[in-house]
Amino acid sequence: MNDRTEARLKELGVTLPEAPKAAANYVPAVLSGSMLYISGQLPLAGGELTCKGRLGEDVAIEDAAKAAKLCIINALAQAKAELGSLDRIVRVVKLVGFVSSAPGFGEQPKVVNGASDFLVEALGDKGRHARSAIGVAALPFGAAVEVEAIIEVA
Repeated sequence: MNDRTEARLKELGVTLPEAPKAAANYVPAVLSGSMLYISGQLPLAGGELTCKGRLGEDVAIEDAAKAAKLCIINALAQAKAELGSLDRIVRVVKLVGFVSSAPGFGEQPKVVNGASDFLVEALGDKGRHARSAIGVAALPFGAAVEVEAIIEVA
């Protein structure tokens, strides 16, 4: 494996899955100039949604943070499919995390930390990014979390 980034993922016990297919009339990733835009990724493993429900109701923060990590792993799979090599990543510019939240739930940043912490662990300083963590009433297919990314590439 010539890809240093994938070697680092392997050290962390992560093997990138096949990039999930689009669920509707959109593309999973768009490369425009030196910017790669990754559509919102759900916590899918083996084609199955791993974390459903709403925070502050029936989903624990720790479970949703693990789901956010899975979302960003799926985003990296999309990046690999689009770029051919994750070593083309210059920097993760921004993440947007959407958290299905019951009224009054305000801990969205703790959930999205699952994705942010993993990016820094996997990519080092290239993984440090700007971020939004947004509470929403519902997400596609009942998912508890969804993450999208903007990545600068070489």
